[in-house]
Amino acid sequence: MNKLVEIFCDVDDFCRVFIPQWEKQLIADGNIKRNRPCRMTMSEVITILIAFHTSNHRDFKNYYKGYIAKFYRSHFPSLLSYTRFLEVMPKAIVPLSSYFSILKGESTGIEFIDSTSIKVCHNLRIPRHKTFDGIAERGKGTMGWFYGFKLHLVTNFRGEIVDAKLTTGNVHDTKPVFALAKNLKGKLYADKGYISKKLTADLKETGVDLITTVRSNMKAKAMSLWDRAMLSRRFIIETINDQLKNISQIEHSRHRSPNGFMLNLLAGLVAYCLKENKPTLNINDVEKNAMVRA
Repeated sequence: MNKLVEIFCDVDDFCRVFIPQWEKQLIADGNIKRNRPCRMTMSEVITILIAFHTSNHRDFKNYYKGYIAKFYRSHFPSLLSYTRFLEVMPKAIVPLSSYFSILKGESTGIEFIDSTSIKVCHNLRIPRHKTFDGIAERGKGTMGWFYGFKLHLVTNFRGEIVDAKLTTGNVHDTKPVFALAKNLKGKLYADKGYISKKLTADLKETGVDLITTVRSNMKAKAMSLWDRAMLSRRFIIETINDQLKNISQIEHSRHRSPNGFMLNLLAGLVAYCLKENKPTLNINDVEKNAMVRA
């Protein structure tokens, strides 16, 4: 109950500032359209979407009809029917995306980068899958082939998401790195999938040191004890990916539209950002300053 109120208050403060500014920038197409306001406010819609990803429910329909409508109707006096709520949901994509952008963490000089697959269906159903036909692509990850997208994440040692980018499943891990690292500083730790001399050189010019492990057929390279220790702690971003999938539920195969997919992904990312207890590395200021001087 208290968590739901906290989410609503924070979302409502954001929407009161963002939505009027956003609506001023919308471009009209010249046609007169009915612009009747929805009974539910955008703050209420976004709150329900985020709260679902903080709950233990796995089915949004049962969550909405069996939990929100049953136990929290007094808190949402203008609650819509489930069917009408689904029609209103896509309008929350832009506000939710902007809300996520202000919740992202700041660069600390110690960042980690990794990608994770976002499957949209089982491999056996790829030939008859229609929802993402022409949008999703086949890709290959550490767990084998999949059909869907890749979520590329940059996180700091505090467990905060610094930046994120979604690509199709066939995009190589190194391609979005330069865009993701444009606001970073210091060192960026990655696995051997990010080995690229050109990428390392390009990032070096922007003040970012890309530190990676080496493949089994490569010669060992000179590396400081600090960098070796940080590479061994890359589990933090793998833990974050695991929590996004298994707690925030950013991945499932029941999507009926691309809009629903994006809402599910964004709400899951926001729900993680609002978590109080994130996986962190115990790095004090003395250690961090010593790393910077090194």
